Amino acid sequence: MTSATEIGAGPSADSPGSPASPAQGPRQPRQLLAWVLRNVVWIWLVALVLGFGLFSPFFLSVMNLQNILVQATVLGMLALAVALPLLVGEIDLSLPANLGFSSAIGAWLYASVGGPWWLTMLVGVAVATLIGWFNGLCITRLRMVSLIQTLAMMIVLQGALLALTQGKTITNLDDGYIWIGSASLDGWPLMPVIFVVALLAMSVMLRRTVLGRSIYAVGGNALASHAAGIRVHRIKIICYALAGCIAGVAGYLLASWQIAITSNQGASYLLYAIAAPIIGGVSVFGGRGSVPGILGGVLLLTVIQVGLAITNVPSFYVGMIGGVMIFIAVAIDAVRVRFFVQ
Repeated sequence: MTSATEIGAGPSADSPGSPASPAQGPRQPRQLLAWVLRNVVWIWLVALVLGFGLFSPFFLSVMNLQNILVQATVLGMLALAVALPLLVGEIDLSLPANLGFSSAIGAWLYASVGGPWWLTMLVGVAVATLIGWFNGLCITRLRMVSLIQTLAMMIVLQGALLALTQGKTITNLDDGYIWIGSASLDGWPLMPVIFVVALLAMSVMLRRTVLGRSIYAVGGNALASHAAGIRVHRIKIICYALAGCIAGVAGYLLASWQIAITSNQGASYLLYAIAAPIIGGVSVFGGRGSVPGILGGVLLLTVIQVGLAITNVPSFYVGMIGGVMIFIAVAIDAVRVRFFVQ
């Protein structure tokens, strides 16, 4: 039978007269390192905000804060979409292209067929969801490699968008369609509210529902999940369909904000949409990641983009810095895994 000393009811190591535990010395630095690894994205974010604020007083202004929130909205929605396949150990490179194509479908229907703007917008979101579902079906039922299959889908959707727009920019959007992109309340834009709602909904889904627990289980060990009775293929298909749906909403938000749909809509988001969740702690091997971490990654990349633009850094350096950030994030993720496994 377990004794009182074994379960911790004996003298505390901190009490007077008790000998200091040999493990107590290195335990505090280890705990500090664990805290730093878990919150490194927020540490970077605070450091960058302070740094850019020193270089340019405008960076810390209310107007620039509002600009950061608006720019973070579309990237944040895409990052949430990308995170879902990552959590189950897969990837979807077609989401930015899905964003552009689905928004163009909605705008084309409105211009060609007519009808309420909200109905054509919902059709665009439904098309994006269907594309995500199809990706999940190919990856699970046909056992296609997600990296190659979604790369092929990305190329197809980019070509379809170019054919649909004929290389032109669609600008004849209804006032209701573009309202959310410019609406504000007491000077604060309303579009980021949709991103906040999406963050809360995904957080509740991952933390409080059976689906969320199944997503983490499948990403952590698909074979063990299958043995435990979890329908692994169904979970992956749901993740891809949800990712497509979120990308469709992001496409509507981007079109509403830009008041136009271009022939390469969404293409520039591919690098950052993948980088944001990885920087925020979502493992590329699945099973690990959180919504607050994704938010931190989105804000970090947005602050980098806006800060470099304000400080007059040439735009081509922004892409290079984004690649360096991905490399650093993957390295930190590897260290984090090694640290906690030990």
